[in-house]
Amino acid sequence: MLPIYGLEKSSLLDYPGKVCAVVFLYGCNLKCPYCHNPELVVEECPESVLIEQDDVLEFLKKRIGKLDSVVITGGEPLIHTELFDFVKKVKNLGFLVKIDTNGLLPNSLKKYLTSGYVDYVAMDVKYPSDEYNDRSGNKNAQSCILKSISVILNSNVNYEFRTTYVKGIHNSQSVRKICQMIQGSKRYYIQNFREGKSIDKSLTNQNSFTPNELDEFKKIALEYIDNVEIR
Repeated sequence: MLPIYGLEKSSLLDYPGKVCAVVFLYGCNLKCPYCHNPELVVEECPESVLIEQDDVLEFLKKRIGKLDSVVITGGEPLIHTELFDFVKKVKNLGFLVKIDTNGLLPNSLKKYLTSGYVDYVAMDVKYPSDEYNDRSGNKNAQSCILKSISVILNSNVNYEFRTTYVKGIHNSQSVRKICQMIQGSKRYYIQNFREGKSIDKSLTNQNSFTPNELDEFKKIALEYIDNVEIR
């Protein structure tokens, strides 16, 4: 069963320039302390809260002509083998499909990006590559992340890279290292940590960067990437 935890029926924010529905899947292969969806990662998920896949598809059928696209996020969507069939069904309804990923499953990512069923991918680059193994507890994380970046850059699918910056975890050197990893990419978004629900409940607004600090991060990023935005 595809663990669909939530459905946002309409959004103008999650697919650039499109009206979309957002499907949230439970489960992730990372536990970033600043994750703002702890209910999808570390909290228990009773089966009773899950939404049937067929119910989502029936909703989408009624929104043909009103929605442009469907965004599939998490958690980490690609950990679910059942997702591929669902994406195919959504695409066959005529919607554009966007997938959010953390990049830890490059082989699965390549399968989706070469399938013709995915129109846009957003990859969260969470740390400099040399920090991934330790921060994730996965000795293969660094190589997986670098492979996923290569898969995206060499695909025909539209994409964005993005990083949520957290004071105490990231600094200006983090920006430089991350942007070197994705150098030459077409689009990069800098996102600031916002106080609220997170896996590490000790994080506060003291872990957010100031607007001036974010502007400095953008200047560094522009040395490597032409299109950089703060959002």
